[in-house]
Amino acid sequence: MLGDATWPQIDAEPPAVLIVPVGAVEQHGPHLPLDTDTRVAVAVARTVAAATPGTVCAPALAYGASGEHEGFPGTVSIGTEALAAILLEYGRSACRWVPRLLLINGHGGNAQAVAGAVRRLRYEARDVAWAACDPRGSDPHAGFAETSMLLHLCPESVRLSMIEVGDTRPLTETLPLLRAGGTRAVTANGILGDPRAATAADGLRLFDELTARIVAATRTWAPDEHGRLKAGR
Repeated sequence: MLGDATWPQIDAEPPAVLIVPVGAVEQHGPHLPLDTDTRVAVAVARTVAAATPGTVCAPALAYGASGEHEGFPGTVSIGTEALAAILLEYGRSACRWVPRLLLINGHGGNAQAVAGAVRRLRYEARDVAWAACDPRGSDPHAGFAETSMLLHLCPESVRLSMIEVGDTRPLTETLPLLRAGGTRAVTANGILGDPRAATAADGLRLFDELTARIVAATRTWAPDEHGRLKAGR
């Protein structure tokens, strides 16, 4: 863990890759904590670092671009432009002493900023890439997938008595409404999906599949044109 290290330790054993979790502080329905995306990104980043020799995990960048959730109290968004600027300067600084930088993005709303910053850093000849915490087959927000993963990672943080169904329409149907009026225009409780069947066992399955995919992609290290790591072998 970078935060636990001293500079002589880093100088003596410089890592090959620095992994940085990028999260958010935003509503996740009445049953999940506001820092859900950061918790997931940190857990993924630490797991990938532990499974990949020569890597170090940095403290999380815990705020993101969450403007679509600002209709709900507790959400704090720094916006796409500010997040992109932070990531750009972070990469320029970190790449002075580490040859590769990997951003683990825990919030879909951060993707534009993450991809934009990574593209610029790569244009500047820095070896930077990103990966997303996107379990296969997951629902959009605070639903089955995220609730299951938090039941696996930190069950004490899930308000079980507050779990309820949200808006279950396909994202293709609700996306125009989300873009026009934010999440509150689509769902009164902030949930996009149905978390009622979520279990810790499902969370373990989803988490293991996700981290295995990112570990393989990190070892292969083949960023696409947007700087996102392609599936590994």
